[in-house]
Amino acid sequence: MHDHAALTAARLQPALPPVALVTGAGRRRGIAAAIARGLAEDGFDLALSSSDEYDRRVNGEPSDVEQLAEELRATGRRVLLVPGELADPAVPAALVARTRDELGPIGALVMCHCESVDSSILTTSAASFDRHYAVNVRASWLLLKALAEQAPVGGPGAAVVALTSDHTVGNLPYGATKGALDRLVLAGTHELAERGIRTNVINPGPIDTGWMDDAVRTAVAEQTPAGALGGPGTVADLVRFLVSERGAWIRGQLLLSNGGFTTPAV
Repeated sequence: MHDHAALTAARLQPALPPVALVTGAGRRRGIAAAIARGLAEDGFDLALSSSDEYDRRVNGEPSDVEQLAEELRATGRRVLLVPGELADPAVPAALVARTRDELGPIGALVMCHCESVDSSILTTSAASFDRHYAVNVRASWLLLKALAEQAPVGGPGAAVVALTSDHTVGNLPYGATKGALDRLVLAGTHELAERGIRTNVINPGPIDTGWMDDAVRTAVAEQTPAGALGGPGTVADLVRFLVSERGAWIRGQLLLSNGGFTTPAV
């Protein structure tokens, strides 16, 4: 009787909100921020990972993730900030552990982080290439590994989505490491199936998050059949579907969600 009463009481407890860890969420106008807003609307509590150093060095502006967190908390969601330099191999597992300990088991991991510094075959330094590899590939592997280690065999599992790119010319270390990212993330659907983890990769094409000028916007729009640009929200819409139960049958895929954008011949 006691066991039956305890089981009944447990069933009557309200279900905890799902938890998502979103990386690369340093700027409110970025893709990760749009994804975070969409997941919050869908009922997720959120852990947001960012690097102020990267935003200052590459984007030329400080991270404003604190304001994003305040915005999301105002909707009733719990929001945990988990900053960290993903080039440090100890950081990915620490982000996963802190998210789990403070918010609960992670149901969705969305990897929007990157190192992206323009350089070519002739101008890329070994140090820059190694940093791209550490952030774009190694950190992504370690995040996925840590997530899998917290997901028991036969448990509810989790959805993983990573953002990729096919841009390589003049952006060599970024593009090359994104290719490696694709392979390792997609392997997770097969290697981690018994833990209920499903993985997908999205190539969103060029998205204006503040880096385009008018000339670039016009040129990019002309390379889509509709003559239009996608925005951060177009990426968020697909991520929201993929991490939902409705998107659960889509797994192990590299999805082009770019409005038909075609890269011009080199």
